[in-house]
Amino acid sequence: MVERVLLTPSLPLPSRPSLSPTTMATITGGAATRIIPSATRATVSLSSSSRSFFSFSSSSTSVSSLKCFRSSPRISHLFLDQRRSEVRVSSGQFGTVSALASDPDQLKSAREDIKELLSTKFCHPLLIRLGWHDAGTYNKNIEEWPQRGGANGSLRFEAELKHGANAGLVNALKLLQPIKDKYSGVTYADLFQLAGATAVEEAGGPKIPMKYGRVDTTGPGQCPEEGRLPDAGPPSPADHLREVFYRMGLDDKEIVALSGAHTLGRSRPDRSGWGKPETKYTKDGPGAPGGQSWTAQWLKFDNSYFKDIKEKRDEDLLVLPTDAALFEDPSFKVFAEKYAEDQEAFFKDYAEAHAKLSNLGAKFDPPEGIVIDGSPIVKGEKFVAAKYSSGKRELSDAMRKKIRAEYEAVGGSPDKALKSNYFLNIIIVVAVLAILTSLLGN
Repeated sequence: MVERVLLTPSLPLPSRPSLSPTTMATITGGAATRIIPSATRATVSLSSSSRSFFSFSSSSTSVSSLKCFRSSPRISHLFLDQRRSEVRVSSGQFGTVSALASDPDQLKSAREDIKELLSTKFCHPLLIRLGWHDAGTYNKNIEEWPQRGGANGSLRFEAELKHGANAGLVNALKLLQPIKDKYSGVTYADLFQLAGATAVEEAGGPKIPMKYGRVDTTGPGQCPEEGRLPDAGPPSPADHLREVFYRMGLDDKEIVALSGAHTLGRSRPDRSGWGKPETKYTKDGPGAPGGQSWTAQWLKFDNSYFKDIKEKRDEDLLVLPTDAALFEDPSFKVFAEKYAEDQEAFFKDYAEAHAKLSNLGAKFDPPEGIVIDGSPIVKGEKFVAAKYSSGKRELSDAMRKKIRAEYEAVGGSPDKALKSNYFLNIIIVVAVLAILTSLLGN
């Protein structure tokens, strides 16, 4: 099986003196805020647009890359201390957090910071891939959380980060960690999905109907096993895509729609084994130049991906085996042809599929999730009679039914008012006039 990674690995970073035991000790509160940002300011190679969204690499390459990160004094202290799982943030590490819902106001503020990050780092494909890989481990056949995988923030732990398919995603974590430090009321699971959805929208894609409130896993022991994400060049690409995505509960239309996100990003042969070192579309960046993109405008979200695969006229544009399968498989082809002709239809189906993917396996608190777009949802307090009585019990079901029956017998219902009794109204008016006449006469 051909294996790949389409994510930029780290470049060697300048060494720094190792931290003292005192500095590396577990810290809380303001001290953590002061130390963590210094760890995340390390300069990282961010040709971060050079990514595919679901991809594998050889495990040996991944482990080697991760060891390089850990061996660097500048980077090693970014990884979690997996020997402890209490609520804390260690010096410069991706901290273990308690499972709490995200704060809506902090989610909105974090989104603005992500937009600023995207405008300066051009890391749209990288952030989309981070969110997809956190959610894409979901297995619909497993009911228990978090064993079922999915969008639960587990990708921040080294145990999952070192999976071959996730090689290089440490770059995404380092980009987002300062935002996480700033907005501690946002869970990692929500931050990953917020970043991915925002990246799509900022690249010109559709508005994703997102909800938040995902609960985080609390330790590396809750990470899924390796092997749940798809490969780029399997012997039977269409069958492989169905095997992986059907396990998540997605169908053929959603597979094709999500594949359309390859309109963003590039591949580099020295890192993934796929693509050209440089093309006319990538030689000048933005970001670090080089690599081969799927589309000419590889930071613009549109339906060019489907058009370019269908035409296959430009040798400078990348077509992977799993890309070609979309126009070779009869069922996939129906949707691929549709999206190549109708961008509006693609945007609609993509937005729905992306939102569905981002919710896979997640446990929400509150259960209905948190919506941060549009007008705030104000829910009135549910009226409970007993709450406003003095030691009185609520009506029994039998009494409720009796009252309802009597009410409906005279033409009323919970949904409409009683009909007016015009004869009774006339009698009342006449009586009132008679009383007034009598008073005036006296």
